[in-house]
Amino acid sequence: MLILIRVLTPEEIIELYFFFLGILISTLTCFILAVFKIKASIHMIAASGFFMFAVALSIHYQININGTIALMMVILGAIATSRLHLKAHTPQELILGMFTGLVPQLMLLSYWL
Repeated sequence: MLILIRVLTPEEIIELYFFFLGILISTLTCFILAVFKIKASIHMIAASGFFMFAVALSIHYQININGTIALMMVILGAIATSRLHLKAHTPQELILGMFTGLVPQLMLLSYWL
């Protein structure tokens, strides 16, 4: 919240402002889920939020970063696989974490894209 208030303003770098706003929404959503004793993978929240931001930047600036996006998809799969292998999460918790990271970034796309 302090980054949004003190460091980044919508007038300076609008893309980063809405990226951090999406992170804040994901964090608050994760907190609310934790209050209700619903577990979500924070690793997946972070990785999928950044993935969606990279996709949005690619669309916004019309640049080809398909290799980076493909690598990030592989990293998302590796994170999910490792969390399952370590028995830290169930598949439902990973999917919930993925959507908790993706949805806020998707909701904010219309404001800066």
